[in-house]
Amino acid sequence: MNRKILLVEDDVLMREFMTDYFKKEQWHVVEADNGMEALELFEQTSFDLVVLDIMMPKVDGWAVCRRIRQHSDVPIIIITARSDEDDQMIGFELGADEYVTKPFSPKVLVARAITLLKRTEGTLGREGDQLSYGALLINKRSHTVTLAGAEISLTPKEYELLILFTKYEGTVLPRDFMLNAVWGFDYEGDLRTVDTHVKRLRSKLGAEGRLIRTVIRYGYKFEMDL
Repeated sequence: MNRKILLVEDDVLMREFMTDYFKKEQWHVVEADNGMEALELFEQTSFDLVVLDIMMPKVDGWAVCRRIRQHSDVPIIIITARSDEDDQMIGFELGADEYVTKPFSPKVLVARAITLLKRTEGTLGREGDQLSYGALLINKRSHTVTLAGAEISLTPKEYELLILFTKYEGTVLPRDFMLNAVWGFDYEGDLRTVDTHVKRLRSKLGAEGRLIRTVIRYGYKFEMDL
């Protein structure tokens, strides 16, 4: 897998350990040991993935994630020594796609990165390259979403959720099913992750956010108005 990753970690040994594992999978790794350097590198070149530690000098991971999301929908994996659920929700609110708590196996981290990119590249979905719902147009071949002709910037997880909705159009999806389908069975977060991402997706869809309907105490349903 010939991919370029921005690996941001201030612990030298941890960073070298992760770099070795990614290189074994043929990733091109660009390293940064603080948030300021990470932002400078991100502005200079394009990356397929960002792996981002939270507790860093100069500029912390929260700020880096926020700045990246202002300009890019590149997949982001946050790594942290803190396992508090509120911290995880902050990360997802800022647009992170995965959240890995230390200590963790670098081998598992690489596996999650590969799975995230496979999903981002469109392993979810249904037949047909273009899907149209009112003013909303989804091009699965180019992975673009437009609303009334204007392209919408979705994070990888928001795009996966949207594709999942279209795959099961007209069917009520339980939140735990959505969590497993998009984040995987080994994901340690709770169902609030789904609610947070659906809220952000609805907001970005503007008037067509009405396509996503809440089924109280159960989940969500995606369908056109009858």
